Amino acid sequence: MSAPAPAPAPAEIVSGADSARADIAAQSETIGDIINRLDSWALAVGDWRVSAFDVLFAVAAVLLALAFAWFATRMTRSALRRLTALDGTQRVLTEKIATIVIWVAAFFVGVDLLGIDLTALTVFSGAFGLAIGFGLQKTFGNLISGIILLMDKSIKPGDVIAVSDMAGNHTFGQIRKIGIRAVSVTTRDEREYLIPNENLMINQVENWSYSSKNVRFQVNVGVSYDVDMELAERLMLEAAKKARRVLDTPPPTVWMSEYGDNSVNFTIHCWITDPEEGVGNVRSEVLKNLWWLFKEHGIEIPFPQRDLNLRDNPQVRALIAALESRMETE
Repeated sequence: MSAPAPAPAPAEIVSGADSARADIAAQSETIGDIINRLDSWALAVGDWRVSAFDVLFAVAAVLLALAFAWFATRMTRSALRRLTALDGTQRVLTEKIATIVIWVAAFFVGVDLLGIDLTALTVFSGAFGLAIGFGLQKTFGNLISGIILLMDKSIKPGDVIAVSDMAGNHTFGQIRKIGIRAVSVTTRDEREYLIPNENLMINQVENWSYSSKNVRFQVNVGVSYDVDMELAERLMLEAAKKARRVLDTPPPTVWMSEYGDNSVNFTIHCWITDPEEGVGNVRSEVLKNLWWLFKEHGIEIPFPQRDLNLRDNPQVRALIAALESRMETE
C-alpha cells in the first residue's frame, strides 16, 4: 500500500517577499537569520500564508510606491508649469491625466514588486468591488465630470461664474481650482464655495467669461420731473465715462426706463472687461461722479413725498380743537 502524498504547503500571497528574502540572506547570514525568524512567525489559513516578514515587506513596498507616485507627481506638475505652450486649462487637464496615469502605474509597480497572487483574493474581489462601486460612485463621477469640463473649456480656472449660497442669495465668484471632487469658487468677500463637478455638468451655469470677459451692468438713477432731461442724460454719460474701469468701446448708454411716482427713472448701461475685480465698486464710482455733476448743474435728485389727507370725523375735530386751544393759551 503506497504512502499518502504529503499535504501541499500553503501558498504565499506576497510571493515577492520570497525572492527578496533569498537575496538578502545570500548577502548577509546574520540578517538572513533575522528574516528567517520573522518569516517563521506566520499565519496560515487554508491555502494561503502570511508571515511577519511578508507584512513588513508589504508595508515597505507600499511606502516605496507611494513615494514614487508623490515624487513623480511633483516633478510632472513642476515641468508642466514651465511649459509656456499650454494655457491654464490645458495645463490643468494635462496635470490631472498625468496624475491618474502616475498613480495607476504606481499601483501596478507595487503589485509587481510584492508579487501578489491576485487569484488568491478572488473570494473577496466581488464584495470588495461592489463596495468600492457604491462608495466611490460619486467620486469617480465628479472626477470624470472635472476632466470633461476641462476638455470642452466650458468651465476653467479664472472664469467668473454666478453662484448662490444656502439662503438663495446670488453672487458671483472666480474659479480658483478644479479639483478631483469639486470646483473651488471664491467670491469678492473671500467666501470659498466648493461646488461638486457633477453639479456644473448637469445644472445651468452663468459664466461671465466663457467666450468674452466683457460684462454689462446697470446703474439706476432717478431725477426730478422739473429738470432738463437732455442735460441729465449728458451728465449721466459723462459720469460713466469718468469711471476708470468703464470701457470706451462699447460706450456707455443711457435709457429712460419709466415714469416713477416721484421721479423720472433712467438706467445707465456700462461695460467692463474685468468682472473678477467686482461690479459694485464701479457702480459706486459712477454714482459718486454723477452726484457732484448734478450738484454743479443744479439737478435735483428727488426723494419720496406723500400728501396726507385726514377724513372729517369727531376724533379729528376734537384733535384740531385741542390744538387750537393750546395755541391760543400760548
